[in-house]
Amino acid sequence: MPFAYPEFLMHLKSVLLSDKDILKSIKIDPLFCHGYDGLIAEMIARGEIYGDTSYIQRSSPKQRISNGLTSFGYDLTLAPKFKIFTNVHNTVVDPLDFNSKSFVDHSGDSCIIPPNSFVLAESVERIEMPSDCLGICVGKSSYARCGIFLGITPIEPGWCGTVTIEISNTTPLQARVHAHQGIAQLFFLRNDGGCHLSYADKKGKYQGQSGITLPR
Repeated sequence: MPFAYPEFLMHLKSVLLSDKDILKSIKIDPLFCHGYDGLIAEMIARGEIYGDTSYIQRSSPKQRISNGLTSFGYDLTLAPKFKIFTNVHNTVVDPLDFNSKSFVDHSGDSCIIPPNSFVLAESVERIEMPSDCLGICVGKSSYARCGIFLGITPIEPGWCGTVTIEISNTTPLQARVHAHQGIAQLFFLRNDGGCHLSYADKKGKYQGQSGITLPR
């Protein structure tokens, strides 16, 4: 029996952005673009790249977990600051009344996540979303194969800031994540009609966030 897409998917008017579209439409600072030197030079010459091109950086091919621009998305880079969840204070986890004592701060090139626990981290990159685009942030396969997963996060139209990332260790062992390397895959969808009210328009509570941001 042939595979059939759900009916609502057949009526979506959104388009998945390619690497060329991302360069033209999305402000990512810094923007890592290993392997795209030729394309970037051509687009700069034609004046097609969005905003200031000084934030473009070439990522190293020696990195074990890839980051930067991909064919149809962008792999976010993990920053070297973390908040490790702890139950030492035996508090209740409540997103409407969150106790910051539930975390221990850590800085470094890597972070150990306790068994069956999680850490909060952030992206190196700052994202500026146009009002006609939605981003979807998911985990990377290299970590998923080790039992390390990310919460799926929407990046709303008009939102800007660094991305706070929740990384869960689902294994009964300690797990290590590495800063300055790829941590999440970000896909961008564009709708030709745009939206009536963007995240910036409604002054969302996470607008312009910088640093690891706790629930508000």
